Parts: sequence; structure tokens; C-alpha cells
Amino acid sequence: MNRYRFLGYFFIIFVSISFLSRTALLVYSFTFVDTSIIGLLKLFIVGFFYDVMAYFYYIIPFVIYLFLLPQKWYNSKIHKVLSLVVFFGVVYAIVFNGVSEWFFWEEFGKRFNFIAVDYLVYTHEVIQNIRESYPIPLLLEAVLIVTGIIFYVLYKCTKGFEKLFEDDSTYKERAWMTLVLLLIPILSFIFLQKQTIATGSSVNRYNQELSKNGFYSLFSAFRNNELDYYEFYTTENNTKILKNYRKLVQGKNSHFISDDLNKTLRQVAHDGEEKKYNVMLVMIESLSASYMGLYGDSKNLTPHIDALAKKSLFFSNFFATGTRTVRGMEAVTMSVPPTAGRSIVKRPDNHNMFGMGQVFKEKGYDNKFIYAGHGYFDNMNDYFGHNGFKIVDRNSFDKSEVTFANVWGVCDEDLFDKSIKEADASYAKNMPFFSFIMTTTNHRPFTYPDGKIDIPSHTGRWGGVKYTDYAINAFLEKAAKKPWFNDTLFIFVADHNGGSSGKNDLPLYRYKIPLIIYAPEIVKAKNITKVSSQIDLAPTVMSLLQWNYKSKFYGKDILNNSFKPRALIGTYQKLGLYQDNKLTILLPNATAKEYKVKELGLYDTKYEEMPIDKNDLDDAVTYYQSASYFYKHKLDRYEK
Repeated sequence: MNRYRFLGYFFIIFVSISFLSRTALLVYSFTFVDTSIIGLLKLFIVGFFYDVMAYFYYIIPFVIYLFLLPQKWYNSKIHKVLSLVVFFGVVYAIVFNGVSEWFFWEEFGKRFNFIAVDYLVYTHEVIQNIRESYPIPLLLEAVLIVTGIIFYVLYKCTKGFEKLFEDDSTYKERAWMTLVLLLIPILSFIFLQKQTIATGSSVNRYNQELSKNGFYSLFSAFRNNELDYYEFYTTENNTKILKNYRKLVQGKNSHFISDDLNKTLRQVAHDGEEKKYNVMLVMIESLSASYMGLYGDSKNLTPHIDALAKKSLFFSNFFATGTRTVRGMEAVTMSVPPTAGRSIVKRPDNHNMFGMGQVFKEKGYDNKFIYAGHGYFDNMNDYFGHNGFKIVDRNSFDKSEVTFANVWGVCDEDLFDKSIKEADASYAKNMPFFSFIMTTTNHRPFTYPDGKIDIPSHTGRWGGVKYTDYAINAFLEKAAKKPWFNDTLFIFVADHNGGSSGKNDLPLYRYKIPLIIYAPEIVKAKNITKVSSQIDLAPTVMSLLQWNYKSKFYGKDILNNSFKPRALIGTYQKLGLYQDNKLTILLPNATAKEYKVKELGLYDTKYEEMPIDKNDLDDAVTYYQSASYFYKHKLDRYEK
């Protein structure tokens, strides 16, 4: 089988580099590793196993290529030159990966994991950070030299590469070899979905991590898209956490139904008659507080929303939990902290979660998720469709209902017009309705219908903000003519802000967003200045509806006098608690920091690092560890 000799030499190179990388990391962490003979044997034997598995994943496209390539093309000069160029590039990538793993290990003491996946997603921030942190040109040159040395040795061992291209195999022989080489990674995919062999090989975490392979770990992280809180963050005894959780989430009008700490269901009671007001919740793409005149911006981008806030319940110290749309959706619908890793919206195990959709459905509401684009994006349709909502997305729009659209979906005006039609349909069935409406216009490429505002389409973020402001005003003017208007709560909240970068670990000002509840016949205008966040929206709305219901919400009614101001904010890696003018941050290397917030401005936040307050740390750990615990043990699911 000479044709596959190429893969044999590649196996030697791949496994050798993986072995050297593992050895280098072992030396770096020598004082933390179990260096007994048994411990080291397990480390390298299990490591070799994962190196081999990673190799078989890596060669899948090459195996298919070598099988399909006709003999005539295989012997051509073009194929030989192209193969050597690709081979050089692949070897360069493997050496580069080894160097990258060194720096990743230096930072986190871990093989590639979901944090590395996160880095691949947010390339701009990551590339800027790398450029500022490391001598990139020098490293790339060093990788090039090492790759060149490997290729020179290969050249000598294969008589000027001649041995690489010898081939006397038959089609039948190639078919059998291809079947074997593809069957191995397929079986691995089926039976080794998680790296249980590595984690079970030692009680020492460093030994477990060193026995993994970086490529294999990265592939595994793509498939298992969450960070295990218990593995990466500061933890406390679960019993202590669950007791403190009860203190943090229980209010004067709610009590836990069971004394069992693993039973999370509470009964929430309100005085007065329950209301069946309609709810139209508009989640606005990227509407930062810093874009609004009401907060002090001078560009006059949101004149209509500014005026609306003065006629509404306006929560002026309200914060997003994260920096992505799915984080806002998760926090608003489920009222949960931004757990480590990806949003629950994007995780595979997210059906039948406790949330607004289930509660409204139980109360007899016609629930709809109304989205301007295709809801398969970010797994939104699957999440909403399995948590109490009907789906109305781009596929639900007739051609006559679309006046303008871009890559993200129809313009905000078309979206709101569709939302009004859907409200009319529910009203005609004599059903109260809950519509979760997600806008998209305030998103790159910032295109919208011409002639609506004084900023030309496709000229930047400011135009996107101002057009959305225009569309919201038009929406309310049309809704005001409907028979259901006076019995409807119109809620406007941003999913997140217009940017997530900043000088600090968690730039607090970046998370500040508006929450506006407008219902002129139901609520009185008032500016609520309490610090709060998206997890508090659901219980606050249900308080306005005077509902008695069973709850698993982390959030609390902001309007209640007993509400303790605090906000939960985070990225996929850093988890924060903002309370009493202090920001406590949990980091994915099992450490924490705390800052005094000296100044929270419109465009910046000034911090001063301070000793960690034990109570603040306990609260932060409680919020995030308990949320991880409940998800892991499926205690956050809906119960009737």
C-alpha cells in the first residue's frame, strides 16, 4: 500500500510533535504533576492513545483524497508538487499548534477547551490580544525554521521524496485501507464523545490534562459546548451553595415548596386579581445606553425612545447579562445567570426549560417567537419551539409583507407590521398573547429603507440605531389603533450592548442597556434607578400581571421594596456580580478579583482593585455554581 506511505510518515511526525509538546508541558508543570512511575506511565500511554485518535481525525480528508485520486493523476508532477506544498502547510500547522498550546497552558493550565473555541469565534478581540501580548513575527519565523528542519529530514529519509510517491496498489486494496482508516475515527466519534479515559486515568488534574491531545480536545470542545464550572472556577461545598441560593432568590412574596435543597420550585403569590394583559416584548439588537439621549448621548439617535421612556416605567440602571443575543434571550426568558460556556439557547440539552414561555402557556396565552431572520441561526427556533413558543420567522413572511431585507432578515418596520398581524390573529381567537419580538436592523451591515431617517443606509451603527428608533415609534402608532392596545404591556429591552471590548476584565458601562415598560392605561410613568439586570425582567412583568405561579427564576421583582440591587454580567469565560458599587469577577483559572467601581460613565468605567470581600465572593460563587449545578442535574426544567 505504497500510496498511503505519505500518511505513515505523517503519523510519525504528528505523534512525535505531540509527544514533545506533552513532555514540554510536563516539565513546565513538574511540581504539580503526579511523577510516580505509574502516574507517568498512565500519562504517556493514555496520551499516546489520544494522539493516535487525533491523528485519525486529522487525516480523514487525505484518506478520501488518496482513495479517489486516479492512478494517472497520482503519478503527475502537479499532484506531487501540490502534495508537498500541502504537506508542508500541514506540518507547519502542527508545529504552530504545539507553540499555541504552550501559551494556552501557561494561561489556563489546560489543554485546548471551550475557551479556545471561544477564541476562534471572537477573532478580532483575540488577534488584537495576541498581537499585543506576544512577539508574533519571531514565533512564526521559529515555527517556519522547525518545519523546514522536519521537511529536510523527511527529504533525506525518502530519497528526495521519491519514496513518498511510489504506488503499486490496486483499487480493491485502496478500498479496504480507506474503509479501515475511516472506520477508526467514526467509532471514536460514537463511543468516545467525551474524554473520559483521560479524566479517569488519574485523580491529579494536571496528569489528566497532560494525557489529552490538543487537537482532540479542541474537537471535543466544539461538540461539548460548555465550560464545566466545577473544573474551571472557584467552588464551594454544594450544600453551602444551595442554602445560600435560597437566601438570594427567595422574596417576601415567595417560598420554597420543599425543604429539600435539590427541589428548586417556589410558590410566588401576589395580592389582587390576576390580569390577562397581552405582552409584546421587543428585544432590540445592540441598543446600548450609550446611544441614547436619555443617558446623556448628544447625537440625537433615539428621540422617540427617549420620549417613550418618560411616559413609561423606565429602568435606568439596568444591565445585560452578556454580550451576545442568545445571552439576552436566555436571561430574559429563563431568568438565569450567564453560565460558563455557551448560552443555554445554543446547547443541545435545552428543551422543556423553566421559563416565561412555559408560565405564559400555562396561563392560556398564545405565545409566539417573532424573528426578522431565519431562526435556525444560533439555534433560536429549536430553543423557543421547545420551550412554549410558536415560531414566526423569515419563512413565515409572504412576499407582500417584505418591503426591505438584508442578510439578517426583514427590516424592523416589516417585523413590527408582522407582529401586529400576529397579535390581531390571537385577539380574533379571543386569546391573550405573549409575543417575543427580536429585531435585527441595528446590526452590521446597517442597511434599511431609504428616506426614513436623516442618516443614509449602510453608513454605520448610528444609522441602525436611529432607524430602529423610527421603526419603534411607527409600531406604537399603528398598535395604538388596535382594540387590544389598552390591554397590552409593551416592553422594550436590548439583547446586549453595541460592543463588548474595554480596558477592563468586564467593562461595566458596556453592559448598561434600557428597559422600558409602556402601557399608558396600566402603568404610571416612573424612573426606577435600582441596579438590576435581564434576569429580573420576567418576575417584574409577572408582578405587574399580579400572577400567582410556581417559579424557578433567579431574578426578583424590581418594583418590590425588598429588592436588593445587583446585576449579573459576564462573558463566556468571566463571570461577574455587581452590587454595593463593587464588581466581583470569577475567572476560569479558579481565581477571583474584586474592584471598587469609582466611576460608571457613559463611555468608560473606572475601577480600583480591592481585597476580595468574602460575602461578595460567596454570593458570586452561589449564583454561578448553583446555576451550573441545576443545569447539570436537570433541576432547571419545567414542572407543572
